[in-house]
Amino acid sequence: MIKAYFLSDLHLKSHDESNSEKLLLFLHSIETGQIQATHLFLVGDIFDLWIHRHRYFVDKFQRIVNAISTVVLKGVEVHYFEGNHDLYLSSFWQQDVGVKVHDGPEFFHLGPYRIRVEHGDFMNPNDKGYLFLRKLLRTVPVGFLAKSLPGRAVQKIGDWGSQTSGHYTRLLTQSQQQDVKDFMHSYAHKVVQDRFFDYLITGHTHVQDEYHFSHNGEEVISINLGSWLGPTPQVLMIDDHGHHFISV
Repeated sequence: MIKAYFLSDLHLKSHDESNSEKLLLFLHSIETGQIQATHLFLVGDIFDLWIHRHRYFVDKFQRIVNAISTVVLKGVEVHYFEGNHDLYLSSFWQQDVGVKVHDGPEFFHLGPYRIRVEHGDFMNPNDKGYLFLRKLLRTVPVGFLAKSLPGRAVQKIGDWGSQTSGHYTRLLTQSQQQDVKDFMHSYAHKVVQDRFFDYLITGHTHVQDEYHFSHNGEEVISINLGSWLGPTPQVLMIDDHGHHFISV
């Protein structure tokens, strides 16, 4: 039996903010068995910035690191998808903590379901400025620079980057939200043709959405996790019987 939990776009800036405390309580509930979990998926932008294994970030979020480490030791399979605010994660999160890190879409068989998980920053083909920036940030020279810079210097660069990509953190009008949903739905229709899945799980856009459609006679469900920037942070749970959101 599976019990998989998915969350994204917390954009944590410090260990003592409200959403950090909510995340810690959620992780503690898994650790103590109050919440039964077989899998935990961190679908990108968990922190407002985390790059490489800089001690600055480890120290800043040590309580969260410890809590996730404990969940891993408990036997929960934890996956962390790099977003546009958390990059080059393998050197710390995979090597030191035991979390499985992914820098692009991955497929999983969980119980009866075939599930595609990704951060979601490929979904809007018209966002060419961001797509260029995404590609640039993953080049070898930038990777070397990210590894070599002091953590506080990386933080200053990240603060600048957050300002330039802040259009997803603003409150969208109803019309703008519908535009976002339209390109998310188009993306789901496109990628299911390459390899079938029952669920597509994404984040990035901060617009929570659930979309059902049929492909070759089979039901497909596309779910965007939204963000934790609103008043009621939620986590998606999928088990053998289906899915639902839970508030944290």
